[in-house]
Amino acid sequence: MLIEGWDFIDALYMTIITLTTVGYREVHELTRVGMIFTIVLLMVGVGTFLYALSAGAKLILEGELQELFGRKRLEKKIKDLRGHYIVCGFGRMGKIICRELKAEHLPFVAIEKNADTSKTSEDLLLISGDATNDDVLREVGIERAKGLISVLPTDALNLYVVLSARELNPDLYIVARAGEEGSEKKLLRAGADKVVSPYHIGGLRIAHTILRPAVVDFIEFATKTGNLELQMEEVKIPEGSAMAGVSLDQCSIGKELGIIVVGIKRSNGEMRFNPTSRSDIKAGDTLIALGEISKLKILEEMSKKKKSSG
Repeated sequence: MLIEGWDFIDALYMTIITLTTVGYREVHELTRVGMIFTIVLLMVGVGTFLYALSAGAKLILEGELQELFGRKRLEKKIKDLRGHYIVCGFGRMGKIICRELKAEHLPFVAIEKNADTSKTSEDLLLISGDATNDDVLREVGIERAKGLISVLPTDALNLYVVLSARELNPDLYIVARAGEEGSEKKLLRAGADKVVSPYHIGGLRIAHTILRPAVVDFIEFATKTGNLELQMEEVKIPEGSAMAGVSLDQCSIGKELGIIVVGIKRSNGEMRFNPTSRSDIKAGDTLIALGEISKLKILEEMSKKKKSSG
């Protein structure tokens, strides 16, 4: 418009067909100054225009495709889960729970409302959603899950999750967080198997740290994840196990493995602390054992061995 004196439409049309390298025809004959301007426009403007266009397309397509493929991979991994755990709430407490489950190599998926899944690692299954919504719970495979842990910010939200989860999977083992006094009974009535109050437990731990520091140090040492020297573990005695129907002494757990059985939880929920060597082991019992990890694994293998028919 300035160099050739053309009107806006003619100048715009000429610029567009030049930048897009179409070049149908010249609208009007160009003067020498117009030719020089066109040369500069071709050398500078076309490259800049094409680079900006490709960069924009790459940003849009790669971002959308990456998000799409990432979501598809996440959905496939969740569909393949069986006997996994669902953690509702990925806040400070939820992250600690997920870290412990990961350390034990247990399959799990976490749900957090408005979670930024782009910043999470690929080995962490985290979805953004409302855990109180039945469709979200179905999406993470609640029908196939082994357990659910609800640590949402309020007791009301945890109550909704417990009610929904118990209805969707009656056999699910549910642990819920309780913040206020009186919420524990409501959560248990709603269907939770266990209710944990972090403030109550935290207060007791602090008091015991002052009153019985050595005991607290021992418990922390025995239950610390990754401790290779000593670990406290649960060992389930299944039906038909060779260990069922015999005493602790007959199993030679203490003599051969050096493992201390500090408690036996019966199938009816009864807990027997500090059992003697003559205490009988029954099918369905859970042994609470203390010892080296390698020895505890041997004990787990022993519990799985079937009783000989002879």
